[in-house]
Amino acid sequence: MTENYLQGLGFEPTSRTEASSRTTHSTAWRYRHSHAAQDGTRLYAEHPLGIDRCRLSTLPAPLDQHDVLLDTDLQDQAGFETAVSSFFAAHGGIGGLIAADAAITFRPYRRKE
Repeated sequence: MTENYLQGLGFEPTSRTEASSRTTHSTAWRYRHSHAAQDGTRLYAEHPLGIDRCRLSTLPAPLDQHDVLLDTDLQDQAGFETAVSSFFAAHGGIGGLIAADAAITFRPYRRKE
């Protein structure tokens, strides 16, 4: 799965980095679907570091296997697309566009003495 493929399905990276066009998946990545389901549930796609798998979940970082909707090979595009369609069908269809997260800039307080 490439970034262009995931964006074509409606996913966007949860965090933008300088190397936003990922051609290799030797690093971990996480995407969020740009639309919520009709009931407000969000869908995330994640590739854990060092594992040649892709997981779909309603949580950004699922820790329990019970929270994972689909765990598939990175090359199983047909299974991935079917799971995305099934998710939206089970949750009432595709809902509204999710607003982009505002960038949080850490600005430590510095005392002047």
